[in-house]
Amino acid sequence: MASRRLRSILTTCTALALLSMAAEASAQQAATTEQNGTTLRPITLKGKRVKAGDPAESNPLASTTTADDIAKRDIGSLKDLGNTTEPGVDFAEARPGKPGGLFIRGLGGPRVVTLVDNIPIAYFENFARAAQATSTLSSSSANFDFSALSSVDVIRGADSSRIGSGALGGALSLHTLEPEDLIGPEKDWGGLAKATYSGDDRSIGGSIAVAKKIENTSILFQGAYKRGHELDNKGESNVFGSARTKPNPADVNQSNLMVKLRQDLEGGHRIGITAERYLSKTDTDLKTLWGTYMPREYAGDDDRERDRVSIDYEYEATAADALIDRANLSVYWQRTAQMSRSGDQRANGSTYIRKDSMQNNAYGIVGGAESNFDSGGLNHTLRFGGAASISYFDQYLYANTGGSSSASQSDIPEVTGKHIGLYAEDEIAFGDGSFKLTPGIRFDAFRYDPKGSTNSNPAYDTFGTPGSNDGARFSPKLLATYDLSPEVQLFAQWSMAYRAPTMNELYLNFSNASFGYAVLGNPDLKPEISNGFEAGATYQSGDLTGKLTVFHNRYKNFIEQQTEPNTANPAFPGGSGTYFIYRNVPNVRITGIEAKARKDFANGFFGTASLAYAYGVDVDTNDLIRTVAPFKSVVSFGYASETWGSELTGIFAAGMRDDGDSATFDAPGYGVANLTAWWEPEQTNGLRIQAGVYNLFDKKYWNAVGVRDVNPGSSSSTNQPVDFYTEAGRSFKISLTQRF
Repeated sequence: MASRRLRSILTTCTALALLSMAAEASAQQAATTEQNGTTLRPITLKGKRVKAGDPAESNPLASTTTADDIAKRDIGSLKDLGNTTEPGVDFAEARPGKPGGLFIRGLGGPRVVTLVDNIPIAYFENFARAAQATSTLSSSSANFDFSALSSVDVIRGADSSRIGSGALGGALSLHTLEPEDLIGPEKDWGGLAKATYSGDDRSIGGSIAVAKKIENTSILFQGAYKRGHELDNKGESNVFGSARTKPNPADVNQSNLMVKLRQDLEGGHRIGITAERYLSKTDTDLKTLWGTYMPREYAGDDDRERDRVSIDYEYEATAADALIDRANLSVYWQRTAQMSRSGDQRANGSTYIRKDSMQNNAYGIVGGAESNFDSGGLNHTLRFGGAASISYFDQYLYANTGGSSSASQSDIPEVTGKHIGLYAEDEIAFGDGSFKLTPGIRFDAFRYDPKGSTNSNPAYDTFGTPGSNDGARFSPKLLATYDLSPEVQLFAQWSMAYRAPTMNELYLNFSNASFGYAVLGNPDLKPEISNGFEAGATYQSGDLTGKLTVFHNRYKNFIEQQTEPNTANPAFPGGSGTYFIYRNVPNVRITGIEAKARKDFANGFFGTASLAYAYGVDVDTNDLIRTVAPFKSVVSFGYASETWGSELTGIFAAGMRDDGDSATFDAPGYGVANLTAWWEPEQTNGLRIQAGVYNLFDKKYWNAVGVRDVNPGSSSSTNQPVDFYTEAGRSFKISLTQRF
């Protein structure tokens, strides 16, 4: 059934590409015949192409960080993004025993989708190993390099209508460099080189991107490499073991390679191929475990990798009466892999090694199209498209205990996953176009087929072998916008979102019978669904811009892990023990407000301010949702001329709300200051020198979301003292960028 669906969507998207070619060819043939019957038009491109399926386009809930923003703010990570242009985006670094990840509006993990050129990065985890003492396989949302990006879109809200399953908190849509991003006007080549030193992890990195155009053919090469160490913190205790507060020493190597080939064809068509590889390797001396394990003989390794090859097609109409105005299609293969290893020798000399490996191979197709037309006195912008994929997931834990590997197993079975999604929306402009109504709908379906046996996991003798799981859902939306004046637009949206359970949530099965506990998935989980309500306004004039949004999202069947006693497991001592199992929570609510503004003054000075506040609660129990970050605001004041500029930024956050549990750390509020400056010497065309001092006053503070599960009254291999989890103190950063 799923194979037939995949063939159907492939046929539909192929037909879409052929239809756009045929429609444009017909229009162009008529035009050329009218002129002289044989002469072909020259190829015309309308500036930088925007993909027809881009979920951020015409979306008032989306905001864009441009290449210029990335350069001027020296943004090199998701953490930098949240501390500059996007205060509602939170990224918590993974620490021993405390998984991190990306959070938007208080939701993270599989509830936030990450797209690279509209291709989703697979999210996976192994919660049974997430509490290990290395940084573990906690998140795949950061498997990319900022040096390869031309822009970053943050799409907020519970809206699956354009993104698909998983967009309950929102999405991060990343756009990689294209040749035209580097090749300037009246040139046939261009390049960008950058070197950076960052003091918070003592890293040195460099990147280079070069593009060349020969007639209608363009090629781009991009590469980056960074070598650094552990992230600094404000801990002072340099001892071994669970009382340690200084970070574990680490060596980090990160690289990225990307190649693009583009061929412009007559009539606004473009075909191409993209290949990229991202690799990150971290080697850590696990001093937090030395003592229990042999000092200087116990280490950890964490590797992340993403490989992608895609065949890309884009179309932009050159005739005003074309049936299809824009279209794009990508057929891709993408492999995402992560490995976490720790071990060598215990203090008594015996061997102890754990190596957890996971990978996902996905083969898919994604595309979209746009058509503008008038009907019944109304102007319509019809957007439609879809995506389909087949993925092959596998996980394996290699365990060596005292020379025996008998405990090795697959905590999650091999799973073949099939996904399909189709969407359509119609932006209807009334009268003079100041009022627009956009109804939209998306259909998503999935199926998981696991392959588990007692040979790969002996716990199936007790819990049974896993079975298939499938589901489908329609997600509608209705967006209204009204241009109150040329500067002010009002907007409101109702939308629904949908998230299928992950393979970890469905099929995880790790049982430690001797200690009387099991960490289990739940094949009976229902998909999460939500209703999202948004309202707000934007203001844009020559020197003042602003945006205000309020939102209220309600979630049903919220999936979370719960602790349950069990007295019917014969493998447990005495038949009783504990299950850590995923369950559906009936009702969760998150409400909040976001705002940002910028004012430019005639003398070159400028000021910016932004804030994000949200409150999340389990409606039935009134328990706080602790992935919802406290109030946060970013305020800056600066000066910029044609050749130099400087900016002072303040980042202010409230403390984590008290959940009444003494076993969880409620991080206090903080305020930190960053001072940056840049200079572009007139004597050296294209050179930019940028430097900054971060956490100017050396403040000790915590990321509240990242430490939400730290127990302040306990110390262990997976729960260090709270100072171990502090953020970096004062640090320096300098970069040199040369544009050719």
